[in-house]
Amino acid sequence: MLVVEDNSVVADAVAEGLRDQGMAVDVAYDGPSGLEKAAVNTYEVVVLDRDLPGLHGDKLCEQIVGSPCPSRVLMLTAAGQVEDRVDGRSPAAARPHRQ
Repeated sequence: MLVVEDNSVVADAVAEGLRDQGMAVDVAYDGPSGLEKAAVNTYEVVVLDRDLPGLHGDKLCEQIVGSPCPSRVLMLTAAGQVEDRVDGRSPAAARPHRQ
């Protein structure tokens, strides 16, 4: 599993909770690092923040879902406005997982 979140406290807490459940977890703290890890490793699931430095989470999601070995992506956001949350439902995020 890959967690991509720029808030290190949140990213590390999510990763620790997942590891406590026996999952192998990598963490990236910005969009470019997340893209690099996703390109090098195959992850079943990517937990992805939308507002990332360097590469927006929506664009990173498109890259991950469009890759030869796409991962399931769980997008998280602290966006308070309904419009912001709806905007996060990009076509890439809405595509079903290919097996």
